[in-house]
Amino acid sequence: MKKEKKTHALLFLLLIHFTSGKTDYAPYFYDNGPSSTNGNMALFSISEDTPVGTQVYILNGTDPEGDPVRYCLTFEKGSQEYLRAEPKSGNVTLIQELDREKQDEISALVSITDGRNKVIETVRVFITDANDEPPEFQNLPFIIDIPEDTAPGSSIYRVQAVDKDLGSGGSVSYYLQTSSVGKFTIDGHSGVFRVKPGETLDYETTPTHFVTVVAKDGGGKYKGKHQVLSSTATITINVIDAQDMPPSFIGTPYFGYVYEVSLPGSEIFTVYAKDGDQGNPNPIRYSIMNGSDGVFDINSTSGCITLSTYPSMLNKELFEIKVKASEVGPEDHLLDYDITTVTVRVVDLNNHPPTFYGENGPQSKFEVTMYEHPPAGEILRGFKITVNDSDQGANAKFKLRLVGPSRVLRVVPQTVLNEAQVTIIVEDTSGIDYEKGPTLSYKLLAVEIDTPERFSATADILINLLDTNDNIPKFTSEYYIARVAENSPGGSSVATVTAIDPDSGPWGEVKYTIYGSGSDLFSIDPSSGLITTQPWTSLDAELRSKFNFYVKAQDSEGKYSLAEVFVTVLDINDHPPAFDEELLEKTMIIGSPVKVEAVDEDAESPNNVIEYSIMEADPENAFDINSDTGEIQLKSYIKSMEIVQNITMQKDAKWCLVVEARDRGSPSFSTTAMVNIDITEATPLKGPMAAFLMKSRDNPMKALGMVVVIISVMVGVTVLISTALYMRNSKSNRIMPVRRIIKRRPRDQRSWTSKMPSIRFYNPAEKFLIDDAESTLQRDYSSPEIRPPPPRAPSLPPPPSPNTRPSDRPRAVPTISGALASKGSRRTKTGRHKEVNISSALVSELKMKLEQKIHESNKGYY
Repeated sequence: MKKEKKTHALLFLLLIHFTSGKTDYAPYFYDNGPSSTNGNMALFSISEDTPVGTQVYILNGTDPEGDPVRYCLTFEKGSQEYLRAEPKSGNVTLIQELDREKQDEISALVSITDGRNKVIETVRVFITDANDEPPEFQNLPFIIDIPEDTAPGSSIYRVQAVDKDLGSGGSVSYYLQTSSVGKFTIDGHSGVFRVKPGETLDYETTPTHFVTVVAKDGGGKYKGKHQVLSSTATITINVIDAQDMPPSFIGTPYFGYVYEVSLPGSEIFTVYAKDGDQGNPNPIRYSIMNGSDGVFDINSTSGCITLSTYPSMLNKELFEIKVKASEVGPEDHLLDYDITTVTVRVVDLNNHPPTFYGENGPQSKFEVTMYEHPPAGEILRGFKITVNDSDQGANAKFKLRLVGPSRVLRVVPQTVLNEAQVTIIVEDTSGIDYEKGPTLSYKLLAVEIDTPERFSATADILINLLDTNDNIPKFTSEYYIARVAENSPGGSSVATVTAIDPDSGPWGEVKYTIYGSGSDLFSIDPSSGLITTQPWTSLDAELRSKFNFYVKAQDSEGKYSLAEVFVTVLDINDHPPAFDEELLEKTMIIGSPVKVEAVDEDAESPNNVIEYSIMEADPENAFDINSDTGEIQLKSYIKSMEIVQNITMQKDAKWCLVVEARDRGSPSFSTTAMVNIDITEATPLKGPMAAFLMKSRDNPMKALGMVVVIISVMVGVTVLISTALYMRNSKSNRIMPVRRIIKRRPRDQRSWTSKMPSIRFYNPAEKFLIDDAESTLQRDYSSPEIRPPPPRAPSLPPPPSPNTRPSDRPRAVPTISGALASKGSRRTKTGRHKEVNISSALVSELKMKLEQKIHESNKGYY
């Protein structure tokens, strides 16, 4: 019974299963077309500049039964995954950067499932272009050799640049990044480089031209913005000069290789020879002279050496082929030629390490002799080094490295394939210094890069340096300080200066000289630098204690340096102190000190520092002295004349003592003086003058000086007052032109006269006797009762005519010759005129005094 129940249940389940299978449909994607961003990704495209993390698509589908669906996006095994789909939402996100130039489409599998049925579709996502690639020049570097007689407008090169972008972003145009005065031009579309029409080349003026060419694309969008990309390259144009030299091979020595897989006709090596006549070179024809054993051919025009048989037919591993390059002249005649050797090696396995070669074959040590301090960037042309690895491909790739003092030299190239000419270039000229070392040693290493064997080679690089005069003598100090005693005899050593010149030979020999203010008392040994005093020099610190001068160190070519020498003359205690007099007279007022003073002529302390002391005194124990100042004063208990008189038992106290003045030098000198002191008691003087006299009682010169100053001040004040009064009086007595309007009297008018009481003429001759006239005048004027009568003022002249000019107005000036008359009467006869002149000369002093008094009396008239 139980078995039957189980069978029925099983049948029921199978029935349900078959019933449901008939109605369950598979889910499917929507196909919304290529421009849609959701659906099954059919014909979907994405730009290569889309940022990583961007949602680029939505997988969209449905299940006929309405069951929830899940999405999946997978890639073939081994392919790069660029996209990722979210299972529930179907959001497709970019997870890696795209680059159309590397991969222009993505193949992926998208699937949709409802949990029971799964639909898988293969989709191709196209990557669209963005302008992200700049133009890239081909066949760099651009080096062009053209003759200087190239015709204007000639095309000399074709520049080519490729832009991997599509559309306008992939189109390339060209232009030159130079000024309009350049000699070249370029076609913007084809890139053909030409000599500009109307321009000519001149080798003597400019042998080499450098032109920058710009390749620019047509522009396009990148990340939503329009951008134009460009790149630049430099074209080097070498102008070739006229020719008169034989041809020469370039880049020798030559090495070629034959590989196991080489076929007949394979290029082994191309030799290149260039006519030495650079201006107008002849064509070169190449030929093989010997050494090819019939298995190598050469193209007579290009110089390309090719294999003419299979490598297995070669019977030796190394061939040395003699190649001849001949100039082809007019009518196909062969002219000058050059011969070189091309070494061809048959390459099999990586069984050859790098090898260094010299001019005579393999070499492990290279040596050169050169001068120190070559300029930076200079090539050490003394080295002829070639490095070669006979293996092929990756087995022949190795690096070069210099091991030694860093940053002094560098080697070029640093990476080599097969073989290269090794160039050593100066990088730091200061490191190549003979004074640091006469030789420089380096290790030149060549180490294979990508081989498991890592074969290597080492060569010793030895540079022997030659010295140059590149250093100046240099003193060990910028200045020298020396001391010499003032009593040193002539020729005494003062100091030794030292200058060092690290150069070798005569360049390192230093000669010393001395010059400058104060150097005439000193001399210097030209070889040792020893400074001494002149034989006749006598130094005295009291006269001059400081000297400074210059010393000069000079090499054999005149390079020199200077140092300053400071010499101090040390004072010697050679002067004793000295008082002005051996016997000093002083007056002391009780309570006030008196001072004695000695002078020591030594120049410095302590030789000129004086200490005072009392050697003897009468009476004893009555005085004290200040040891520093020399002030002498009574003991503190002596306060009055009564005490003094009690000590001396005399009314007038005159005490004496012996004072010693001793300097502090070594040895010490001293001197003594007798001091007589008259002791008095202060009088009750009052006022500033009394105080001044009391203070200067021991220094009468001070009081005399003060009196002279007071008198000088009084004289100065008197002079100032007198000058002021004189200036005022002279201004008040000045007759201004506007006030002196005097009309000349008529000639017949009688002149007024003034009698002089002190002068009497008894006869005509007496009027010339005037010796007593002045004394008489002084005698008469000295009496207060007798005064000369003032002259009567003449009548006022009539007012001037309106038509009269100021310059025509006559002036009446009185003249004294016994009578006072106007100047209008000057026109007299010749005899009388002479007589009047004589009398006027005799009474000139009296005339001046009378004129002054007349002017004072007639101020109102004027």
